[in-house]
Amino acid sequence: MNDKDGHGGLPANPFHPHAWLVGEPEIGEGCWIGAFCVIDGSGGLTIGKSCNLSAGTQIYTHSTVARCVSEGSLPIERKATRIGNHVYVGANAVILMGSDIGDHSIVAAGAVVTEHTKAPPFSLLVGVPAKVVLGGAKKFTGDTGRSSEMTTSG
Repeated sequence: MNDKDGHGGLPANPFHPHAWLVGEPEIGEGCWIGAFCVIDGSGGLTIGKSCNLSAGTQIYTHSTVARCVSEGSLPIERKATRIGNHVYVGANAVILMGSDIGDHSIVAAGAVVTEHTKAPPFSLLVGVPAKVVLGGAKKFTGDTGRSSEMTTSG
């Protein structure tokens, strides 16, 4: 099997052969996408430059919940999602549709970022459901002069 054909039945992509990209996500240069990631661009997805998406990351821009529960009378929902520049997403994190994660932010391993969460630059998103810790990513830049403040997601 050659790179053009993908691997194990997954569509070929320029990142990891075991990552699955759906739709046409806009992915900035210098991004790293690990194994077993699901990157759903079907509802509109922009990922900024120099982001790291660790193994098992799932980013969804659609939901079939309403369609399923309504026995098909409601459509699939789709919402654009944005991941800023220089964002780190930890292993097995899930980011749901309509979220907007600011530049230089961190999504902790295993976090579940709920629909329509807004996180300003340098946020830390942690937990299930994810809480937004304002300025929480600054400790990784060497800038410890500002305190962090926790808010709920959404």
